[in-house]
Amino acid sequence: MTACNAMELMICVASTFLEDGAIVVVGTGAPCAAAMLAQKTSAPNLTLMFEAGGVGPRLPRMPISVGDSRTFYRGLMATSMADIMETCQRGMVDYTFLGGAQIDPYGNLNSTQIGADYQHPKVRLPGSGGANDLGSFCWRVLVITPHDRRRFVPHVDFVTTPGYLHGPGAREAAGLPANSGPYKVVTQLAVLGFDEASKRMRVESLHAGVTLEQVQANTGFELLVAEPLATTPPPTAEQLRVLRNEVDPQSYLIGRA
Repeated sequence: MTACNAMELMICVASTFLEDGAIVVVGTGAPCAAAMLAQKTSAPNLTLMFEAGGVGPRLPRMPISVGDSRTFYRGLMATSMADIMETCQRGMVDYTFLGGAQIDPYGNLNSTQIGADYQHPKVRLPGSGGANDLGSFCWRVLVITPHDRRRFVPHVDFVTTPGYLHGPGAREAAGLPANSGPYKVVTQLAVLGFDEASKRMRVESLHAGVTLEQVQANTGFELLVAEPLATTPPPTAEQLRVLRNEVDPQSYLIGRA
């Protein structure tokens, strides 16, 4: 196994969930790096979309925002935010990558506030941006996030982006598309998915050297465990070469060990 740091591990693992020919809406940072890595390795026909309107670019370098001119480079279309959101609403987008300050057992995400009082929160966060729309209408939601008890909480302080809300059937009752919702959560410790029956988060694979007890200790609620519990395949030498030399050669992301 080629040595790598936690950020490199998360990006490489996340990239493997994007299959060739899929369509994914990404933001900047680790989600963009994962999508770029997939496009340059295992999924050359992956179509990237950006909230500001870039569709199908072949990114020469990682953009610094969703409106960066690089998000249109050699793209299929230069359109608008309204067109991107409409494409999601029409059910044409397979994946979106999201993150947040908190995530709960049903995959609900909070990027709005810390503290229950909306008018007087402990911390005011950036808010939804397009996260609510994307998490509501893209078929599968992928999350990359550090794994600790402050983020993995029993109840989010604010539902910015709906996961499975409070359990089976809740998304559909709220008017969201059936068979959509959170798919995988990739952390520095494990890959987590969601139980089909209960819609609760479960551990699906552990990264090399990580124990189930470590994962549970860093989670603020009880996790389900898949059977059999797998070991996450480590990043390949080729993935790391492309990530370090072509995706993030300045180490803007992967330098954050």
